[in-house]
Amino acid sequence: MKIVGLTGGIGSGKSTVAEMFRELKVPVYDSDEEAKRLMNSSEEVKDAIIALLGKNAYRDNVLNRSFIAEKVFKDPELLKKLNAIVHPAVREHFLEWAQKKSVPYVIQETALIFENGAQDKYDFTILITAPKEMRLQRVMDRDGVGEQQVVQRMENQIEDNKKIPLADFCIENVDLETTKQTVKDLHTKLVALSTSKF
Repeated sequence: MKIVGLTGGIGSGKSTVAEMFRELKVPVYDSDEEAKRLMNSSEEVKDAIIALLGKNAYRDNVLNRSFIAEKVFKDPELLKKLNAIVHPAVREHFLEWAQKKSVPYVIQETALIFENGAQDKYDFTILITAPKEMRLQRVMDRDGVGEQQVVQRMENQIEDNKKIPLADFCIENVDLETTKQTVKDLHTKLVALSTSKF
């Protein structure tokens, strides 16, 4: 079984593409969702986050997301330290999850493959791209936030033109029908690559 990493900058539509793979019966692991779950359920992760950010990181034993976002998005060093707690826990959980699947390949949907230099952990990587203006608008519409907040988040991610040469496959997600067809073609190719003996 092959392990495929699916990534893309904020607003590129990687969750939309992940859903298209799910419709093709490919198991997709949503790293963001699982990270939130682990940050609330793993005592080890909780203790490490409180040690890093203080008691306000949790309110009534639930992750205080606005407090954390406020702190880490302004401080790249702090964000790096938080990721160093959460990412290994997610990776371990993902590998346990993947071992239970008997399919040609599974996908891990995750935001920061290239930012973390983690591309070597995957057999193949798929990068979802879209023009910056389109991404900006999508996130503003989705999250009900201002342009400045989105730009701030984007600054924590590498530009697409630097990631494209690092990815095995790229999908430009501008038109949904075109994207859907590209996903179907790529699925066929990945099944072939995952089952070939060479």
